[in-house]
Amino acid sequence: MGLKVGVQMDHVSRIAIKGDSTFALCLEAQARGHQLHHYTPDRLRLRDNRVSAAIEAMTVRDVEGDHFMLGQRAETDLSSLDVVLLRQDPPFDMAYITTTHILERIHPATLVVNDPAAVRNSPEKILVTEFPELMPETLITRDFAAIRDFRHEFGDIIVKPLYGNGGAGVFRIGSGDQNLYALLELFDGLFREPLIAQRYLPAVRAGDKRIILVDGEPAGAINRVPALDETRSNMHVGGRAEHAELTERDREICATIGPRLKQLGLIFVGIDVIGDRLTEINVTSPTGIREIRRFSGTDIAALIWDAIEKRR
Repeated sequence: MGLKVGVQMDHVSRIAIKGDSTFALCLEAQARGHQLHHYTPDRLRLRDNRVSAAIEAMTVRDVEGDHFMLGQRAETDLSSLDVVLLRQDPPFDMAYITTTHILERIHPATLVVNDPAAVRNSPEKILVTEFPELMPETLITRDFAAIRDFRHEFGDIIVKPLYGNGGAGVFRIGSGDQNLYALLELFDGLFREPLIAQRYLPAVRAGDKRIILVDGEPAGAINRVPALDETRSNMHVGGRAEHAELTERDREICATIGPRLKQLGLIFVGIDVIGDRLTEINVTSPTGIREIRRFSGTDIAALIWDAIEKRR
C-alpha cells in the first residue's frame, strides 16, 4: 500500500535536479507508488497543538526544466500523512530550529525523516565532537584570544562559522597569515554564535570524501576534490566530484558513529572525511546520493526508502 508522503523543502521549482538528493528521494517514492505532497517551511502552522500546512500534490519526472507538477494547495493536518521528509536546506538558524519543534508534535506517529528532535540537537559541527578520537584537533569558542592561541599551537588552521553551510565563510589561516585578527573582527560583526577552528588537514588536496550512511550503515561515497586555487571542496565553488571506495579507515569511522546515529533516529546522514579524519556529520539535508549513483550505480534513495518502509 502506498504511503502519503509530505516533503518539506525549498520550493521544488528552484532545485537543480542533476545533483539534488531530495529530488532523488521523490523519484524513488513515486516509483514505489507513494503519494507525494509538497510544501515549503513557511507554510507550517501550529494551532491548538495541531500541525498543518498548505500542501500540494506533486508529481516529478527526471527532465531538466520540466521536472515537476503541483496540484492545488489545501491546508492539511500533517498527522494525516504517513511520512514527512524534513529536507529544506540550511542555514541552521532559529527558523530551521522552529520547524523541528513544530514537526516534533507529529513524530513518530507521522514518521519525520530525519527525527526532528535529533536534527535540532545534532548540528553538523557539534555532533561530530562526540567522537574526538576521530577528528582533527578542534576548538569551538567565541573567545578570540583562544583562537589566536590555537593558531599559534598548530600553525595552519581552518576558521569557519559554527552554523555555516556549503563552504560559506570557510577560511584557511596559516602561521604567517596576518589576516586572522581582521577576520575575527569581521566574524564578530556578522555572528553572535561561537566559531569553530580546526587544524588544517593537507590531505584535503586529495579530496574531501562524502560518505552516506543509511540507518547507521555505510552505503556509498564520492570524493570532492578542491580546485587548485581553493581550500574548499564544495562543488558549487569549483570542487570536482569523483568515484570513491570506502577504505578500512572509513569503515572504522562508520562503525564507531553508526550505532549513535541509529539511536538518534537519523536515517539519512552524510559524513565528511579528509584523509583519516572525520570533520562533519551532516543530518539536516545531506546531499550526494545522485552523484554516488552516477559513479558507482548504488541506489541510496532505494536504501533510504527501504529503511522508511520498515518503520511504517
